[in-house]
Amino acid sequence: MSGEVDALYLYLCGVTAFFTLLIYALVIYFVIRYRRRNPSEIPRPIEGSTKLETLWSVIPLLIAMTIFVWGAKVYFAQYRPAQNALEVYVVGKQWMWKFQHATGQREINELHVPVGQRVKLIMTTEDVIHDVFIPAFRIKVDVVPGKYTTEWFNATKPGRYNFFCAEYCGMNHSGMRGYIEVMEPTAYENWLSGNAAASPAAAGRGLFESLGCVSCHGANAEGGRGPALMGVYGSKVVLNDGQSVVADEGYVRESILNPQAKIVTGFGPIMPSFQGQISEEQLLQLVAYVKSLSTAKPETPTEKPPPPSAKPSAQPKSSPSASPKK
Repeated sequence: MSGEVDALYLYLCGVTAFFTLLIYALVIYFVIRYRRRNPSEIPRPIEGSTKLETLWSVIPLLIAMTIFVWGAKVYFAQYRPAQNALEVYVVGKQWMWKFQHATGQREINELHVPVGQRVKLIMTTEDVIHDVFIPAFRIKVDVVPGKYTTEWFNATKPGRYNFFCAEYCGMNHSGMRGYIEVMEPTAYENWLSGNAAASPAAAGRGLFESLGCVSCHGANAEGGRGPALMGVYGSKVVLNDGQSVVADEGYVRESILNPQAKIVTGFGPIMPSFQGQISEEQLLQLVAYVKSLSTAKPETPTEKPPPPSAKPSAQPKSSPSASPKK
């Protein structure tokens, strides 16, 4: 991706330089060619040229459209979510970066990744706005309190690459930096095996049980008080107001911190908020756990199960789909 960004930048520089030199050359030519040769000389009137005016309007338009189309192509390629990428959870904090791999390894102000593999950063912050800027990869994305932002890259050459916080965040803003260590696949696997730890999904499962979430959100919505979570991530969730939303990271986060914001159809607003009770890292772990339950995505949203006295339907059950909210 950095090569495409560089090519577009060089194209912009080339267009700018060409027209700058062309205009200067024409100005000098006209000054000399059409200068007044004696004080009494009166220049003849010049009528406008429709062809010339059309030409100098159409050519810049075409050039501007090439810049727009090329820039849009690069933008959408950069900010479209990466498929089949290694996911790394990132938490910014004055003044450090905390990384956790999907396999559990934790790092501070450094990130080890394999060469030739897409890496997706799922980022949030515990305090103020930060920004992850990796100059060598030509990517820069704000990390905003209260939401998740993402960026991805695919390093094609092993080495060490610096990254910085590019959003002023306090006294030690300039020291909020680190590096990305891009490794050969074999070396990366060796690094992973030497830094074994509990995965975010496993830690999230422990939190899920210790916070009592399992009493309402069982795998198949046992008890009927809350929707099931099996397969909910990435599926469409139907709300009480008739709207539907996609259960992504932001939706799961909002369901935990502000469960009354979006109520799943068939359920009441009985879930308490966990705002202030869990940290950003724990939120990411809970999100990772919910994502781990999406191995078999349902096609229809979960509806509230019938009471125990209801007669079971003769129709075959469809796979459940739900959200972490009640």
